[in-house]
Amino acid sequence: MAAPDFNTTFSVGQTPAEVFNAVTNVRGWWSENIEGGTAHLNDEFTYQFRDQHKCKMRLVEVVPGKKVIWLVLENYFSFTQDQKEWVGTTIEFEIVEKENKTDLCFTHHGLVPEHECYDICFKAWTGYIKNSLRNLITTGKGQPNPRENVTA
Repeated sequence: MAAPDFNTTFSVGQTPAEVFNAVTNVRGWWSENIEGGTAHLNDEFTYQFRDQHKCKMRLVEVVPGKKVIWLVLENYFSFTQDQKEWVGTTIEFEIVEKENKTDLCFTHHGLVPEHECYDICFKAWTGYIKNSLRNLITTGKGQPNPRENVTA
């Protein structure tokens, strides 16, 4: 049996539209170092954190109020041997309204425990999704990585 992809879910009192708007405000919860579009089908953006992590994403599915899927086009980790671990994986934000609440289910399809980066990525995604993104949705203020001057 294959190991499960990384996923985490939480519920909030906000509407699906509010959750969707927060998800697509990637600079508001992941990093102020995002370059490019983050809200529309086929938008591409890059993320960089110091010299440790850089990746390029394309939005391959965007359904307002319901779903956003990113495809990882490029990836670099300074701390792994295999630079292809994320390449070709997808990152899905599924938004479901249930009983006057909205559930956000985050899944990084292809991020599995066998990956060299899994432990670090597990902790990072958990913090960004369950803390920063959730706070952006519920309070209007996330905790993204601050803007920094980075070199490629």
